[in-house]
Amino acid sequence: MTAGPTGCCCFTCVPTGTVQVIQQCGKFAFFAREGCHFVNPFIGQAVAGTVSTRVQSLDVSVETKTKDNVFVTIVVSTQYQVLSMDETRLYDAFYKLTDSKAQIRSYVFDVVRSTVPRIKLDDVFESKEEIAQSVKELLSKSMEGFGYQIMNTLVTDIAPDARVKQAMNEINAAQRARVAAQDRAEADKIMVVKAAEADAESKYLAGTGMARQRQAIIAGLRESVVDFQESVDGISSKDVLEMMMMTQYFDTMKEVGTQGGNSTIFVPSGPGAVAEASRDIRMGLMQGQAAQIGRGA
Repeated sequence: MTAGPTGCCCFTCVPTGTVQVIQQCGKFAFFAREGCHFVNPFIGQAVAGTVSTRVQSLDVSVETKTKDNVFVTIVVSTQYQVLSMDETRLYDAFYKLTDSKAQIRSYVFDVVRSTVPRIKLDDVFESKEEIAQSVKELLSKSMEGFGYQIMNTLVTDIAPDARVKQAMNEINAAQRARVAAQDRAEADKIMVVKAAEADAESKYLAGTGMARQRQAIIAGLRESVVDFQESVDGISSKDVLEMMMMTQYFDTMKEVGTQGGNSTIFVPSGPGAVAEASRDIRMGLMQGQAAQIGRGA
């Protein structure tokens, strides 16, 4: 609200968004709204002041302490407006209240300092809406009697002490690092499990392939033995197997000698080594057959 006439001589020009208060001999006379109005100074009329009808905003910074003894600065933004359509409210706004901003500021201080000390710091950030609503309710009840309407109230900033803020950031960073480490460990675990599954599958397939290869070799050997017996009279299966073992023995010796990059291997090179290996195989087969007969008995 401002005082003093606008214009010259006996006229006053009222800007849009404002209402001027006209007094006569120090007593309220009428309200002059937007436009040009006649003010008669000869009968004691004068402009006593101006009331803004625009929506006004006031930011109030309040320092208070939380339930866990942490000092925090809370900024509350209040939007308010004079109830200009009702001249009674206009009268109250101009004559009943000297400083509307100081009055609003005192109510905001009262609500914030009576609400926040009951809340812990972490909960203050989650209770912004409740704090703003409490401020708005008290202001609406109190300022309505002075001709003001509270449009909206917002908690725009919550700023703890710098050291507390740094500690909160460090705690948050530690929590995020712990979660990241857990995620990395879980990913490594999945990779190890998948690698083990792949290795097991690879070994299974390799074993299956080797078994099929041996079955094919056995089938080929069986067919070779039968064909050899049919082609040569008077030869037994035992003789055929010994000849095949000797052939495979010399083939193995040839591969060991011709391939490069092999380590030094000492193996029996005489023909008697084949007979000895054949004898060992026969003894193993006979022992296996004897064990099967013993279990059957």
